[in-house]
Amino acid sequence: MLIPVTRTLQIDDSDLEEFFTPASGPGGQNVNKVSTAVQLRFNLAANSTLPAPVKNRLARLAGNRLTQGGLILIESEEHRSQLRNRETAREKLFALIREAATAPKPRRATKPTKASQTRRLDAKSRRGAVKRQRRGADF
Repeated sequence: MLIPVTRTLQIDDSDLEEFFTPASGPGGQNVNKVSTAVQLRFNLAANSTLPAPVKNRLARLAGNRLTQGGLILIESEEHRSQLRNRETAREKLFALIREAATAPKPRRATKPTKASQTRRLDAKSRRGAVKRQRRGADF
């Protein structure tokens, strides 16, 4: 089953794996009984629905969440409910994919202004003058 991420991009449900673990932190007796924290694994290496440029940008954006095996690990334990943590983890992944889907704006080459060039050259000549003054007389 394909899950829509944007209007043009979708990912296969089989590329997602979810593991549930007990959440850390306070929660009374309930925290020891219920596995509410979610670890979502997205198999980027085996994914065939995302275009190559999007996959490359996604790998760069994932940073240390990307394993050497090509899995993106996303964890969520913000909510007490397993269902809400699951939705949060999926939304984090989809937001990451949406960000990777938008191509970076191309850099437009600009020239330095005349005033900035003048300031730079003035600073260079002032610095050179200071160094000239430090030189001792030749004996």
